[in-house]
Amino acid sequence: MLSDAGAAPSSAAGASGGEESVLDNAPWHALTGPHARFAIGGDLARLYPDDVAPFVAVRTWDDPHVWDALLELVGTGAEVGVSGYDGELPAGWEFTGSGEGVQLVQTPALTPRPDDEAIELGADDVADMLAIVSRNQPGPFRPRTHELGRYVGIRRQGRLVAMAGERLHPAGWTEISAVAVDADHRRQGLGSRLVLDVAFHIQERGDRALMHAAATNTGAIAAYERLGFVLRRRNRFASVRTPS
Repeated sequence: MLSDAGAAPSSAAGASGGEESVLDNAPWHALTGPHARFAIGGDLARLYPDDVAPFVAVRTWDDPHVWDALLELVGTGAEVGVSGYDGELPAGWEFTGSGEGVQLVQTPALTPRPDDEAIELGADDVADMLAIVSRNQPGPFRPRTHELGRYVGIRRQGRLVAMAGERLHPAGWTEISAVAVDADHRRQGLGSRLVLDVAFHIQERGDRALMHAAATNTGAIAAYERLGFVLRRRNRFASVRTPS
């Protein structure tokens, strides 16, 4: 996914204070802020290493040189996600798909709390983390994604059956992501418990929590709203292929 600062946010009634403008372009503000150590690229376009995350970010679509910077960054004939751009593509670029996502932010109704059963996950757990992601498809997760923040899980009889963690980190905010629960352990509240545990530690260090979801994932959106998140904005995104 690639994000920009141009799309107008929707209302976030009920959300507490904080610098929300960075959320209009969360990947860029992560890669130029707390996640700068991961950044590949320059002043107009940046991305994470491929084994960390698939996200590409641009500073703004208003600079006519951004397309050249993006092409130099990802190479020819590459497919990349773009968000917040509604204009014509430059010559040689082509659309390959589109969709809609939502961004949610915490409100005062969120009551984060640590979970006694949650265990922290790290490099030794990568195989199990990739396996639960493969089984449940919560979104992109790579071998080094766990380096972006704190990941926790619940094991039953040694098997990792639920997971959640931190991903994008624009200043003052941390995204809760990779929420996955195996089918035979759903309807037990494990996903909600882990979200609240992750949110607790986010809040402990002074950040606020945000989440992203596909607009079609109405069940997950409703669950996050029940926990105390509110829709902040909708965002159209597209896949494009760079010139060959």
